[in-house]
Amino acid sequence: MISPSQAPPVLSTAERMRVLVVGATGQTGKEVVQQALKDGHTVTAVVRSPEKVTETHDNLKVVKGDVFDEASLTPVMAEQDAVVSCLGFPRNPQPVTGYTESMSAIVEAMRKTNISRLVTMTAWYTDTSSAANSGFLVNWCLIPFLRPILTNMRQMEQYLETKCQDINYTVVRPPGLKNAPQSGKEMSVSEGFLVETNSAFNTTSRSDVASFMLSCLRSNIYDRKMLAITTTPKKE
Repeated sequence: MISPSQAPPVLSTAERMRVLVVGATGQTGKEVVQQALKDGHTVTAVVRSPEKVTETHDNLKVVKGDVFDEASLTPVMAEQDAVVSCLGFPRNPQPVTGYTESMSAIVEAMRKTNISRLVTMTAWYTDTSSAANSGFLVNWCLIPFLRPILTNMRQMEQYLETKCQDINYTVVRPPGLKNAPQSGKEMSVSEGFLVETNSAFNTTSRSDVASFMLSCLRSNIYDRKMLAITTTPKKE
């Protein structure tokens, strides 16, 4: 739990933002909320079940909302500077539609409230053909199991690419996620569906992913880009 009396935030007053977080009760979303508060941002967490949010902080507001309902999201987005989405949806029932349906509602609410900055998360291999050279386990186990999720993630990415020219998005594609403290490692970044590494199976901590997502709010170098990331070094 974060206390308002902790050490001063690392960001200057000019860098601090009013950030709306959706998916705040998920494991990566919790990391985003905690790190954003530590950095000095003001956070509004939109959740289906407010009682699941255990963080308390003077700069945290928890609001009940429906990520599939534009009318539910629009009032909450008033006076926000950016949206960070860590939404995740199960592979069943199929087909998976949560990513596209929620993003459509989020974008329409952003338009109505004049918010243009969005950072959202998908995964490696949203174009499943990109896994062709990634080995047996990825091609014959991981991809078949995750295909319903990856397919809808890719549909969401294509929606942003083709229908959201007015939205300044960054899509962050991490590999397998694990729970671990921030590593302090440099993030390897590639504008593609994976990062070429020397490892057959890549994982990155949720805390490192959350830190990278928040860093995208402070820079314009990844504006309107889709980025595969990992803390594993790139292949030389």
